[in-house]
Amino acid sequence: MKLPTMKMPAMKLPAMKIKLATFPLNRVVRTMQAMFALLVLALSASVTQWYHASTPLPSPVETNFLLAVAVWSLISLIAVELLPRFLPQAPRAHLILPFDLTNTLFYLGGFAALAVFMSRLVVCWTFVCYAAQADVAAAAASFAIWSASAFLSVRDMIKERRILAAARRAEEKGVA
Repeated sequence: MKLPTMKMPAMKLPAMKIKLATFPLNRVVRTMQAMFALLVLALSASVTQWYHASTPLPSPVETNFLLAVAVWSLISLIAVELLPRFLPQAPRAHLILPFDLTNTLFYLGGFAALAVFMSRLVVCWTFVCYAAQADVAAAAASFAIWSASAFLSVRDMIKERRILAAARRAEEKGVA
């Protein structure tokens, strides 16, 4: 038995042009970097504050380091956004890459050191321990995001060099 079907009038959809180059990937990456820097800052500060308020022991150097890394990360984000505006003649990738690489290395060292510190704890069941574990995870995610940003900066640097080399070749052919 065949079911009756209803014919729908054909609708013509407008053609969509997708431009991948206009997607603000750098803006998304920078926003994620800022969010994770604030998260690492809050978690590290809570662990450090708990140690100062509740124990006679000093806070772990690893959390203090991640606290400094998060502050440096926020300063770097401000610099990455402002430097190309104040130095428009300088290649953008050359200005940004050092900040990306230093943050990548700092977060790698910070989350690895805190993870080793956490693995040596005998007891880990308080909220401060959970905050430190979350700090390790957030710092590892920050490492991944800054690594991706460094990769994008290197890719942009290679593109800039190719464009400059092509312009020089064109200029030499025009002069010769």
